[in-house]
Formats: sequence, structure tokens, C-alpha cells
Amino acid sequence: MALVIAQPEKKPKVMVPPVAPAKSLTPAEVSAIAQQLIANVEKVIVGKHDQVVLAVAVLMAEGHLLIEDVPGVAKTMLARALALSAGASFKRIQCTPDLQPEDVLGEARMDSTTGRAEFHFGPLFSQFVLVDEINRASPRTQSALLEAMGESSVTAGNVTYRLQKPFMVIATQNPIEQEGTFLLPEAQKDRFLIRMSLGYPLLADEKQMMERFQLQHPIETLQPVTTPDSITKCQLAVRGIKVADEVNDAILKLVRATRDHPALLLGASPRGSLGLFRAAQAMTAIEGNDAVSLEQIKALAQKVLAHRLIGRKEEKYRNVNITEVVNEILAAK
Repeated sequence: MALVIAQPEKKPKVMVPPVAPAKSLTPAEVSAIAQQLIANVEKVIVGKHDQVVLAVAVLMAEGHLLIEDVPGVAKTMLARALALSAGASFKRIQCTPDLQPEDVLGEARMDSTTGRAEFHFGPLFSQFVLVDEINRASPRTQSALLEAMGESSVTAGNVTYRLQKPFMVIATQNPIEQEGTFLLPEAQKDRFLIRMSLGYPLLADEKQMMERFQLQHPIETLQPVTTPDSITKCQLAVRGIKVADEVNDAILKLVRATRDHPALLLGASPRGSLGLFRAAQAMTAIEGNDAVSLEQIKALAQKVLAHRLIGRKEEKYRNVNITEVVNEILAAK
């Protein structure tokens, strides 16, 4: 009698549909979110529309912002208002000469109950970080920010921690008072996408500010108008904004001209080229357009490049202004 071996029952194959990639936001959608942010921040920051737009552009370009101005012109309020409007976490680091790197990054501490060392995260582990009076921190402490600003990560010992997105550093410094300060090294300045100042308000704006602030500060009632997830989607969409070859060439010629100018000891680095590229994409998206124009490059060049340049110290160049050099290069293009 033949032995019959039962065959295992074949299970039907489960067909898993491919996961569709997340739909990218259009420039119009990015613009709508950006305009909400701008309008919300302007409930706190009066009469500084261009500067608020620049700050939002830095955020959309995944960059960091350096605000150089005298005290009392709302540098801190701009940072807080932007973080609150984005619904993101916010921490402030007040820089002093005795501030240590571990005060910024955090440090490992021994847990008395378990006997294990646990890393306690510092204020840098936040989505928006205000580094107030950055030039009052020592070079050692300033350098603690470099990895976070360049790679969105922090290394402590043998462990590297990724920072939560979006991540933006907004640093301030007073250009007038220089006692007890440390000049930012070039490697630090180069990591700021844009440097700007706010300046004193116009008379009418200052009057409106006094009336608006009479009962309470508007920052106390400011509500989020978007989410960190939406901001991250905007940043991804910004990367998709078209940049034509001729616009790319214009950026490269402009940056290369800073390296060859006789009045400049140090021109802009490739990070400057990429910074101008990315800032122009962000500003284009904020305006609701889908392609960067040459005019956009010229409009942003001063804000993106000037703080990366160093003038020569020779007598004939001593009175040369960096801003004038950039304007001269732009006029020649």
C-alpha cells in the first residue's frame, strides 16, 4: 500500500500595498503657513515686518539667526514669539564669561538610587534656543554650539544625541558694549545663515507699542498658529524650490568675487554659497513662488554674506566698509 504524505496547505499570499510617499507641500501652502507665523509674531514685534519675514525665512531654510543690536529692541521677544507661534519648545541661555559647556549641553550625573550615570540634557536640547549675548561666553563655551548648529546633534562622551526638529539657534549680541566680551570666531559666524539688526522703532510704531502693552505684554497671550511637524514639512518643501542654472551661476560668481576682492582678507566659504542658495529658496516659498529669481539673490546677498567676510588691515583698506564691498560686487554683476 502506497504511503500518501499530506502536503502542507498553502497559505494565500498577503499583498501589502506600497506605502505612498508623503505629499510635499506646495509653495502656496508653505506661503500660507509662513504668513500665519509672520502675522502672529507681529502681534508682539511692532513695525519690523522685514525683520520678522527674514527670521521666518531662516526657520524655513533650516538655518540659524544672529541678531546684532543694542539692548531693549525686542531681540529676545522675537525669538520667544517665533517659538510660541510654531508651537515648539523654547529655552534661553544667558551667556556670561563663567558659563561652562556643560551648562549648555548637559552632563552625566550619578543616580544615587541606581548607581548609574545618567545624562541630564541641557537647554540646547530644545527646538528653539535663544543664546543671549553670545559674545559674553568664552570661546570654549561658544564652541559647544558648533556641532549642534552644523549637524543638529550633540556628542557627550561616546554617545551622539540627535536634536529634535525643527531646530533653530537665535543668538544675540550687543555691537556697542565690548568690555568682557569674546569676538565670535569665523567658524561660529559662518554657521549663522543670516545676520540682521532690528533697530529702534519709528515714532508711530513705538506709540502703538505703548498702547498695545498697556494692560499686559502680548507675549503672555500669544497662541500657536502651526505645529513643529508642519514646520518640518515646510522645510522639506523649501528644498524642492527650483533654482535655475543661471541663478546657481550667479550665486557662485558672487561668492567667488568676495574671495578675489582686494579689500577682503577672507571671502565667503562654500557654506556661504549654500546659505544664499537655501535662503533664496525659503524666501521664494514664503512669497508663494516656485522658482528662485536673480532679484531674490541680490536682495539677500548682504544679509547672508556680509558677516562671513573679513576686511584687510592695511592702511589703504582700513576705512573700507564690508557692506560697501558687497554692494560694489553686486553692482558689478
